[in-house]
Amino acid sequence: MESELASRTGLDRFQDEEEELFAGLLLLAGRLVQKLDEACREWGITDDQYNVLRILQGSRPAGLPRFEIAEKLFNKAPDVTRLLDRLEAKKLVVRTRSGSDRRQSISMITPQGLALLEAMSEDVRATHLEIIQALSPQEREVFGSLLRRMIQIKVPAEAP
Repeated sequence: MESELASRTGLDRFQDEEEELFAGLLLLAGRLVQKLDEACREWGITDDQYNVLRILQGSRPAGLPRFEIAEKLFNKAPDVTRLLDRLEAKKLVVRTRSGSDRRQSISMITPQGLALLEAMSEDVRATHLEIIQALSPQEREVFGSLLRRMIQIKVPAEAP
């Protein structure tokens, strides 16, 4: 199965349509992450840090423990504690001890973190549109429906 995608990924051809679709999704995901990371770096944070801020924005005002943040990340970061340390050093996140379990800390986005997300919003939206604009409104609707269905597929957890 010859395709432009095959040549762009260094292959002569794909074995089947499924391999081509999977490679296309990986290529698209890589582009999206690269574009988001470029936009985030303009604001002095990484795409993973942006993701943490976005998660904490949605958890206001209660905040979240580290393990819940880790579960919600787009990219499974190996060290969420370090991500939180860096965000706290920039005064974008604050951590407090849980009232019910003093061993557990709760992370909350600060007013500075909220202001940063607000300031970044146009750049992040432009990043979204840069890729999505290739689709018509009807195609976006179909693509969104297919993505939601695929995201619901349960993938077995990786073995330790």
